[in-house]
Amino acid sequence: MRRLAGCLLAALALAAPAAPAAQDAVKTADGWTDLMTPGVWKKVDAGWIVTDRVALDKEKATKLAAEKAAGGTIWVNGDKGRLPDLYTTAEYGDCELHVEFMLAKNSNSGVKFQGVYEIQFLDSFGKKELSGDSMGGIYPRAELAPSYKHIDKGIAPKVNAAKPAGEWNVLDATWKAPRFDAAGKKTANAVLVKAVLNGQVIHENQDVPTPTGHNYTKAETPKGPLMLQADHGPVAFRAARVRPAGAK
Repeated sequence: MRRLAGCLLAALALAAPAAPAAQDAVKTADGWTDLMTPGVWKKVDAGWIVTDRVALDKEKATKLAAEKAAGGTIWVNGDKGRLPDLYTTAEYGDCELHVEFMLAKNSNSGVKFQGVYEIQFLDSFGKKELSGDSMGGIYPRAELAPSYKHIDKGIAPKVNAAKPAGEWNVLDATWKAPRFDAAGKKTANAVLVKAVLNGQVIHENQDVPTPTGHNYTKAETPKGPLMLQADHGPVAFRAARVRPAGAK
């Protein structure tokens, strides 16, 4: 009986989603901080699944299929594809970012520099007309009330470099924070110096005059946390790292 109970407990443990184990931030000799370590984030929801493989669900392509795996390095945002966003404890101004991600069909995610300037991750493969709401776009400004709506088109990527749903996308971006004088008055806009998605340049020396989405009215600052969006649909991350711009 004791042996049977032990087997049942072990089976339940294997079936349960596994959140990333807590550990300290890992920095490389050339200044990169590995973001696939829970210690860099303010909070990591227990619903994250850590695995060694992920793919579109065979029965429903709007979902990602993944099971926990010991030693896995891929993070999937839970069985339902909606978990609280990830915010770094560290704050960054000028920085370089590398992130590798997969979306389910019609899914939506993104990365926000300083917590408020978003590069959109959206299943946009094959789309002809592009806007800031397309994959790789600088997200439009938006109003929350009386219902959520865009108030501009944002800034479209130069090309549609999106991979099909279920394939890995790779983004490399260099960010320049807004500038302020000694009195705190803004003297220069933030700039997306360069963004390369899947080997194609999608932005270069692009002014970003305000925060994006409903954050556009927020006061701008020299630094802020990096954010990975996890609450808008199924997304997986297999690599993510950041370093101050110019670090060697």
